[in-house]
Amino acid sequence: MPKMKTKKAASKRFSLTASGKVKYKKMNLRHILTKKTTKRKRNLRKPGFVDAGPVHQIKKKLLPNG
Repeated sequence: MPKMKTKKAASKRFSLTASGKVKYKKMNLRHILTKKTTKRKRNLRKPGFVDAGPVHQIKKKLLPNG
């Protein structure tokens, strides 16, 4: 059986931490920033972590080699 290929779209969006969490960059920080508050923009800079539900699917199906 051949190796599973990594879904490239997922590998560009998600990364795995050392403890096994799935990390991603938050949305809404690209344009139309004048109407967003400074606090909101500052919190959007921090990485987001995927909830426990879809973590198994992301690790097994989308990032099998990661």
